[in-house]
Amino acid sequence: MLKYIIRRLILAIPVLLGVSVVSFFVMQLAPGDFLDTYRINPNISRAKIQELETLYGLDKGPVTQYFLWLGNVLKGNWGYSFVYKIDVWVVLMRRLSATLLLGVTTFIFTWGIGIPLGIVSALHQYKATDQILTTIGLIGISIPNFFFALLWLMWSANTGIFPIGGMLSREFANLPWYKQIGDYFWHVTGPMVTLGTASLAGTMRVMRGQMLDEMNQDYVEFARAKGMPEDIVIYKHTLRNAINPIITSLGFSLSSILGGALITEYIFSWPGLGTLMRDAIFQQDIYLVMANLLLQGILLVIGNLIADLLLAASDPRVRLRMSA
Repeated sequence: MLKYIIRRLILAIPVLLGVSVVSFFVMQLAPGDFLDTYRINPNISRAKIQELETLYGLDKGPVTQYFLWLGNVLKGNWGYSFVYKIDVWVVLMRRLSATLLLGVTTFIFTWGIGIPLGIVSALHQYKATDQILTTIGLIGISIPNFFFALLWLMWSANTGIFPIGGMLSREFANLPWYKQIGDYFWHVTGPMVTLGTASLAGTMRVMRGQMLDEMNQDYVEFARAKGMPEDIVIYKHTLRNAINPIITSLGFSLSSILGGALITEYIFSWPGLGTLMRDAIFQQDIYLVMANLLLQGILLVIGNLIADLLLAASDPRVRLRMSA
């Protein structure tokens, strides 16, 4: 198992390099650079602009800029934000807590509800329960996130049950710690439900389909013929095999936690990495964009590795292949 982990980490190096190369040079294809707003300002001299170009390394060619950036990353320096005038890692950390709160709660909401509903739907195939859950799943997949977000905001504004935006209440600093935690979750409910509805519906449908496939396998009939209790047949044998595709998707889910959700964050005024990434692209803050993309690439690699390890824990056949 250890050899497998080391091999995967070594193979991740060219993947991350490829991501960084493509991302950096795609950013370079955009016309102009961060200093364009300075160049059109008549109050800023040409000498000052040249000084800024030298300071930010924009006077060098794209290839030289890339290797200078890569060398700094290997030393632990992820770059300097042109807009915020501080290290990009500091900027990312300011938004990370908001994105983690939204991503983790959405992930729990999606898996914690979608998987049980998929199992219930499969166990009641073609019955009223299955029909209702299937209809709800189709509706959840069909409604775009931005439209659902607008509906949620209208409902919240009319009822006052949930806030219509932001991450904290005005009186947050004066609240005791347990009410501060409640305030966090009160604000995150809207974007969490909006962002997780389609994923929940998709997870439920995948779980239902996998359960039905496994329930028709010969080993299930054999277990029942032996007189094994139905709960053990379903939850110990069938579910263990049916959940494998869901575990496989964990890697991409973990990456999306820090990927941010631009439209949802914008509508709910949520201060996460999605809106930060959008602003950085428009402002051509290249090193901030690169740090964000590289962080997502690392999380994707780690997420897939965790998914493989969980899959090995669930399926002895996968564990045997990893040990080979």
